[in-house]
Amino acid sequence: MTNLSSLLLTSRFSRTAAALALSLSALWAVPAGAEKADRFEPLNFAADAARVEDNQRLNILSGNVEITKGTMVVRADRVEVRQNPDGTQTATAIGGPGGRAFFRQKRDGVDEAIEGEAERIVYDGKTEVVRFTSRAIMRRLQGNTVNDQVSGPVIVYDNKTSVFQVQGGSGGEGTGRVRGVITPRTTPENSRAEGSR
Repeated sequence: MTNLSSLLLTSRFSRTAAALALSLSALWAVPAGAEKADRFEPLNFAADAARVEDNQRLNILSGNVEITKGTMVVRADRVEVRQNPDGTQTATAIGGPGGRAFFRQKRDGVDEAIEGEAERIVYDGKTEVVRFTSRAIMRRLQGNTVNDQVSGPVIVYDNKTSVFQVQGGSGGEGTGRVRGVITPRTTPENSRAEGSR
């Protein structure tokens, strides 16, 4: 029997895997503006390594981490999930050296998705706020087309209200100014008016 086979058969490994899966699925619960059907989808994860520190209430996935739950996708070099004293969870996704972590999820009821990248992405399960820090980019896609894009040192996205704020900074990241492109939204009335010209 290989080392991996014996590891899979141990009850300690099973408890660890179950604890990690439960922790991750509770954390990546579906935010209000996200695709509601995602709530009923299984959470799947893959990584080079997983570690559960029960005493610290900390779960760590490292190396080529990919988490999916319905339309939600998170990719990072490392993801840490911490259980807070109030029962909520906070997750931190970290990009590898020189890289960025990635988050994407379809919005409910529309053919749109929100995606973002940053060296560090922190999701607060209590407030449902996602904070993208360092070389942050956030996009709103309609289908596969990027409609809106913003970038800056820090982007804070509130999943409950679908409101985001982009913060500038001084020094380190280019000019420290925020940048963006916002495309007018097409409505059926706009489309008919354009067609009659």
